Amino acid sequence: MINTNETSQGPRLSVSTWSLHRQLGGPDFYGPEDGKQIPVSTHGRGEFALLDLPARISQFGINTMELCHFHIPSLDKGYLNELRAAIDTANVELFSLLIDHGDITDPHYADRDLAWIGEWIEIAGMLGATCARAIAGKAAPSVEALEMSRSGLERLAERAEANGVRLMTENWFSILSTPENVLTLLDRLDGAVGFCLDFGNWTGETKYADLEAIASQADSCHTKAHFLAPGEMDKDDYIRCLDLTQDAGFAGPHTLIYDGPGDDEWEGLSIEREVVRSYL
Repeated sequence: MINTNETSQGPRLSVSTWSLHRQLGGPDFYGPEDGKQIPVSTHGRGEFALLDLPARISQFGINTMELCHFHIPSLDKGYLNELRAAIDTANVELFSLLIDHGDITDPHYADRDLAWIGEWIEIAGMLGATCARAIAGKAAPSVEALEMSRSGLERLAERAEANGVRLMTENWFSILSTPENVLTLLDRLDGAVGFCLDFGNWTGETKYADLEAIASQADSCHTKAHFLAPGEMDKDDYIRCLDLTQDAGFAGPHTLIYDGPGDDEWEGLSIEREVVRSYL
């Protein structure tokens, strides 16, 4: 049975800023080892600035977005207020802030990374995001690592709740590389943490069976297609993944993820959108 919580507003199209990484100029990735030292020299090189993106997404016909942490060029409170205003003015829902770094299962740096992720959760609250997605950990799967992940996610979920945000995690990195581990962790968290299903994170012969096993847990979906060449989608794979969510009764945002070949990200998103529309 699909999870129901405050993050559910019905099926809808969404887009991640990762899908427009090239349009934003490809700013560098960074994590907790850098603290709050944003690589500012890599920002401002794109076709448009992040402040312009909500309006462009709205013009594209999508009114929900997810924002990667490393796409934010400044953590100055004035800038964050300006970004929130741009999102509100465009009538776009900021569904989730994607915290794309940190390892809460690292034996040496878990406390540092938990603190860093917690600060980003507070930023998600400042921006008016419904959710913040954190990585469950990067350690190899083990009983000890899963318990460390559970404990860390519980701490982060409490911080998220205090900031009016719902914490989520994703089937990403080795600790959540199997449906068994995903289901075990979510069961131990007992609803405290939501779940984002990503089509593109798992591959191999058991991909569809594995995704099917966890699809019923999904509050949101990173609806990513595989592109064989610019403009050439593996449509059969995409439809098969979408059918899994439909069969599971998925009712959250389908966030289009495009990082395929070629520089026309809008074209790739348009191709994905045309397929996903019939599932809304």
